[in-house]
Amino acid sequence: MNRKPIFAANWKMNKGASETEDFVKSFITKIQGLNLASEIVIAPPFVSLPKLAETLHSSGQNSQTIQIAAQNCSQFDAGAYTGEVSVMMLREFFVHYVILGHSERRSIFGETDEIINAKMLKAREANLKPIFCIGETLAEREGGQLEAVLRRQVTEGLKGLTEKDMAETVIAYEPVWAIGTGVTATSQQAQDAHAFVRSLVSELYGADTAARIRIQYGGSVKPGNAAELMACPDIDGALIGGAALEPQSFMEIIRNGLEN
Repeated sequence: MNRKPIFAANWKMNKGASETEDFVKSFITKIQGLNLASEIVIAPPFVSLPKLAETLHSSGQNSQTIQIAAQNCSQFDAGAYTGEVSVMMLREFFVHYVILGHSERRSIFGETDEIINAKMLKAREANLKPIFCIGETLAEREGGQLEAVLRRQVTEGLKGLTEKDMAETVIAYEPVWAIGTGVTATSQQAQDAHAFVRSLVSELYGADTAARIRIQYGGSVKPGNAAELMACPDIDGALIGGAALEPQSFMEIIRNGLEN
């Protein structure tokens, strides 16, 4: 199955509006002339979404070149939910993707599989494409719970999604012990986990859906390890944190990842 690679920059709580504008202008100059047979996605903080949309539009970049993602969304449409942002609010800023289930949302903000599933369903109601994050902690991996954890997260997180929804969904496998630590899963560890996740999708939605769905790797992805990771048959791109905060580094990850 020929799956189009997808490289997504998750800036987390970094880069306000002016920094976003500077990044995009620099990044666009760096990718000009490259044969980037992939999707590129940038997920800034909520407050920088308008500037990202404005800068992309004014630079002449269309949605096929760089797509916009939000880092989260509410499971509610509107109401007394202080600090929350609805899916329809995101649509006003030309958001295409939304990152859901990130380990930081799970561990720091207490989001459960049930909450994440509600957000997944709400995102699909608005035709937003989820980047659905899953992954185990070091204690879970060392305790032999890797497959049990991934099975629970996948089964509960995707509950109620249709095959059509799955065609618009990306899964991001991010071992928690590798996020922001500088420690990267070996290519074999990553491939084994990705293959297992694909087998879970096959169980739930059938072999065709499993063959088509894109599964990213996330966890200390850098220019130096991108090629080896992306060469794995079940890895279809990367969800990148710290290394995507610099235009040159993000460009090199994409370029190196496509050279396999």
